[in-house]
Amino acid sequence: MDKNTQLINEFTDYLEESLHTSIEEASPQQIYKAAARIVNSKLQERYKEFWKKKNRIEKETHGKKKIYYISMEFLMGQSLKNALYCLGVMDEVRAFFKSKGFELEDILECEPDAGLGNGGLGRLAACYLSAMATGSYDATGFSLRYEYGLFKQKIEDGWQVELPDNWIPGGGVWLNKRDDDPFFVTFYGRYNEWWDETGFHFSLDEPQVVEAIPYDMYVPGAGNDAVEKLRLWRAIDPEGFDMESFNSGDFTRAAQKNNRAEAITKVLYPPDNIEEGKELRLKQQYFMVSASCQNIIRDHLQIHGTLDNFHLQNVIHINDTHPALCIPELMRIFMDEHGCSWDYAWERVVGSVSYTNHTILAEALEKWKTSQVQALMPRVFSIISEIDRRFRDYMYDKFPGDDGKVDYTAVLGNGQVRMANMAVIGSHKVNGVSALHSQILKDDLFHDYFLAQPDKFTNVTNGIAYRRWLCQANPELAALIDECIGTGYRTDDRRLEDFFRYREDAAVCQRLEQIKRDNKARFADKVKKASGVAIDPDSIFIVQAKRLHEYKRQLLNALRIISRYQMLLDNPDMEMRPETYLFAAKAAPSYFLAKRVIQLICKISQEIEQNPKIASKLKVVFLENYSVSMAESLMPATEISEQISLAGKEASGTGNMKMMINGAVTIGTLDGANVEIREAVGPDSIFIFGKRENEVRKALQEGYNAYEIYENDPVLKRAVDRLGDGFAGKDFHELKAYLLKPSYSIADPYMCLLDFADYLRAHDEIQAAYEDRKRWNTMSVENIAKAARFAADRSIRDYADRIWNTGNI
Repeated sequence: MDKNTQLINEFTDYLEESLHTSIEEASPQQIYKAAARIVNSKLQERYKEFWKKKNRIEKETHGKKKIYYISMEFLMGQSLKNALYCLGVMDEVRAFFKSKGFELEDILECEPDAGLGNGGLGRLAACYLSAMATGSYDATGFSLRYEYGLFKQKIEDGWQVELPDNWIPGGGVWLNKRDDDPFFVTFYGRYNEWWDETGFHFSLDEPQVVEAIPYDMYVPGAGNDAVEKLRLWRAIDPEGFDMESFNSGDFTRAAQKNNRAEAITKVLYPPDNIEEGKELRLKQQYFMVSASCQNIIRDHLQIHGTLDNFHLQNVIHINDTHPALCIPELMRIFMDEHGCSWDYAWERVVGSVSYTNHTILAEALEKWKTSQVQALMPRVFSIISEIDRRFRDYMYDKFPGDDGKVDYTAVLGNGQVRMANMAVIGSHKVNGVSALHSQILKDDLFHDYFLAQPDKFTNVTNGIAYRRWLCQANPELAALIDECIGTGYRTDDRRLEDFFRYREDAAVCQRLEQIKRDNKARFADKVKKASGVAIDPDSIFIVQAKRLHEYKRQLLNALRIISRYQMLLDNPDMEMRPETYLFAAKAAPSYFLAKRVIQLICKISQEIEQNPKIASKLKVVFLENYSVSMAESLMPATEISEQISLAGKEASGTGNMKMMINGAVTIGTLDGANVEIREAVGPDSIFIFGKRENEVRKALQEGYNAYEIYENDPVLKRAVDRLGDGFAGKDFHELKAYLLKPSYSIADPYMCLLDFADYLRAHDEIQAAYEDRKRWNTMSVENIAKAARFAADRSIRDYADRIWNTGNI
């Protein structure tokens, strides 16, 4: 019996024996559940074999490091489709379901997106874990098992409302509980420390102990037998239910203790605009790193029996600042539980830890009150204080008398624990995520560290899991590429660039255009089914899909749409190709300004729809509850990719890469990875506008005057004034004030007005290019082929070579 027949037999057996139904009578949900159970068991079997192989190789050669990737987010999306693809059984399963009257796509839609992430940070981590599996690296991801994801977004009267994202009932089938392998994490307690003739001592009395239960997800590689593990921690009270309080009639107290523990992993990103939410976020971070570090050290000792080679055999990579507490936590475990000296422990910490920075925005560089850290984790705070003291001494040796430099780079300052500083200090390598971003880190944010330790800093430009975003999301395009260059690119990203030679092949370009039209029609059907909104698939699809934030400048896009609307109000008979503007974004629940921008977009749409003549030429759609699975349909349908952040603010971006690999053409600023996209495709196949990063800095230094720009541009002035008048009965005077009246220190802080005129110019050019179908299709082929540079496989090779100093097995 071949493996495919065995898989199908196990599936039908599960339906009959566990769900007590047959495939003829089962619902799509039951078929999904059965398929997920069987596929998950196959991944578990494959993981066990891969685990044996890599541990055998490690014992025999000591040549390959274990890679531990710690991130607060892993935005995995749906798992079944990716698993079927990587197992190489997609076509067989599709044919089997079709023979029974089911479409595979309908079954796949039964799976909710795993609520383990928010945006680009989490999706990047998921892409990297997949790429590490395909590259056969010895890797494990660590994060938290959130019971509820970020939130389900509901739009009511244009306003974002947050609903619970309870993903476990449908998605929990992929979580393999390991309650036989718990770890324990300590919070609070009365802490004392002292020195005597025998050395340093401390005591910690009456701490709160929380049990960390692991749940394992398995992430398969493509074209091999490798499977990586994503270990997710769930918090519970180790003592369980308080029966004594319950029996005495205190029912509330009986539940409180366990509820306090379980709250740690209840929701992704508790609100940080209240003190209780801030404390819970900090608790989440320490819980995650403590359990993970204990696990890492335990596993190392089981294999090697000594910590002497810990930093030579392990990589602990922290994805942004959220896991930075692993640095003092590793020190705590080494010293307190294994009796290591400070210097011995510090060598192993710095030698194993590396840090990726994802932002230069001050509000995103985490800082915690020292009083909060000290109360929550008193022993760890003591270690942080010693790290701070020793680093200050180091910097004074490097820069004698330079108090400013020392204070700026220290871990502790202004009553805060500065997590980015600790991440830099405790890592042997620090990287940004695009060439521009990494240069800004060296020139600005981390400049003083760079002066002290220039070899610590490097760059690894972000990449995407192109097997998901091209091969799975756009199978028609992948089939065309297969015909042109073969299938080798599916496991060797570098071979995708061979498609470039077909950029002027008329037949290929014609098929590419038809594939794009088919994808647009499919996406329009999905939108119609989900929301009732009708989209013309023959209009041009202009897409901005990313987290809603001021620096990403959805407001700039909206201002241009307002100007287009006003132009059509003046001349409703103007000839033009219909334009569809698609927005997809979530705003943080407490981010009022971002939520008002969402409402503005929705109200512009609502008013346009009230004028059928204009609505036939101009359509604005806000896509509710953006997710990975929605993106897998949206990216293949995108024609113009809006990447319009203020230069110097976007670290990299990955949505730009996902749209690019599906044949979209970018309009954007020279920011983040746009700079490298331009290098890859050439200046004629991307449409750049706006001030460069150095020009932005210069404008700020010289005194940026938004009001003057507003007064001197009649098209801009008219669009901004319309914010005050409002749309569909809702005024947006505070958005107008945001652009024109200084709030904090400057009006229009992300310079929408400064770049507006050049944005219009670039849009005129890109839309003129769209009408030249030969040129457009050529650019589309070039973008697809050159996206090879932005594969996650390439990023992982860069990490392995430049930072982790390891290879695959």
